[in-house]
Formats: sequence, C-alpha cells, structure tokens
Amino acid sequence: MRRAHGRHGGRRAPAALGLLCACASAASVPAAAAQVYTWKDAQGVTHYGDAPPAGQQARALRAASEPAAAPALPYALARAVQDFPVVLYTSSRCDACDQGRALLRGRGIPFSERTVGTRADEQALRRLSGKSEVPLLLVGRQKIAGFQAAAWDEALTAAAYPRASLLPPGYRQAPPQPAAPTAASEAPAAPDAQAAPPERPPEPRRRDDDTPPDFQF
Repeated sequence: MRRAHGRHGGRRAPAALGLLCACASAASVPAAAAQVYTWKDAQGVTHYGDAPPAGQQARALRAASEPAAAPALPYALARAVQDFPVVLYTSSRCDACDQGRALLRGRGIPFSERTVGTRADEQALRRLSGKSEVPLLLVGRQKIAGFQAAAWDEALTAAAYPRASLLPPGYRQAPPQPAAPTAASEAPAAPDAQAAPPERPPEPRRRDDDTPPDFQF
C-alpha cells in the first residue's frame, strides 16, 4: 500500500481498502456479571462463587464486571475537557500519528482517539475535515490537520489545558474507537402522522318525522 505524506507531516488515509480483519466483538462479553460472594467452609477454606451454600454465612463482593471508579480530574483539567474536548484521528503505521499521540500523553491531555481503517472511517474523516489526512487533531471546534507540535501546543494552551500533566495516579485513557462506529439497530418506524385515518362507514342521516320509513337518502 502506497503511503503519501502531506505538507504538515501527516499521512493520507488509504484510498482503497482491502478485506477487513474481524476483531473480537464486545457483544460476546456479558453485559453484567452475577454478584460474587466469599465464604469459609468448616475446614476454614475460603471459597468464591455466585451462590453460597444454603445457610452458609457469606460476604458479598463487588460484581466482577463492575468497573472501578475512575479517579476524578483536577478542576482546571476537567473544565478544559468539558469546554474543549480533544479528539485525535489516527491510522495504523503512521509515524506522525505516533508523534501526536505521544505529545498528548506527555502533556497529560485526556483525549478520545478515532481510528481510520475502513472506507466508512475515511468517509467520516473527509466529511469532518474535507481531506483524507491523518493525524487530525480537534480541540473543541478547532481542527489541525497533520502533526504540528507548535500548533498543537498553542491550541491546547489556548483551550486552558495545563502545560504539565495533572492527571491523577491510576488514570486510564479510553481505548480507541473507529471513526465510523457501527450504527445501532434502527428502531421501528413510527406511524406516519400524515397517513389518512381508516375510512368510517357513513352514519345514517337522521330521518324527519314526515319521511317515509322506506325512503333512503
């Protein structure tokens, strides 16, 4: 596959895409795990399970699928994230993308990463920026195509992001997501409000007292 670099150190997304490698589907992971309990038997051996024996004293633990609470961000950093969210568009085997990602992580910037790996991803990127070039950095509504360290730093500073990392210990970056995620199943269509109501049988007209019984209008 030919690689073409833009003027700003970026990399153009592939113009033609081959077969896609299917990744493990998140749908195979249960939405929620059963409650976990721990108890000790008569011999003092500790057991774990979702259903302790009848009459056995057990202690409930956190469900295995329940995520640990994320550490809270400092106020200044949380405010910048809320007002000017940072989104990075990348593709595989892209040196400029790696450099941009390293800059954000080194400065302690919480960001969302969107990967361009399919034709649908590339189309989403072109609708957003007008070109098929990565990396693409979004700081709020500002868009910077190609890796430009000075321009990226300037945009982040203008958005009130700290120059030095303020991320709390234990902070984890969200995993990358496709630029064009799979659409959710469509909800059933709502009834057409303009559709004509079903015809009702005509109501018999009221007969005047002097109308013959067998007369029909």
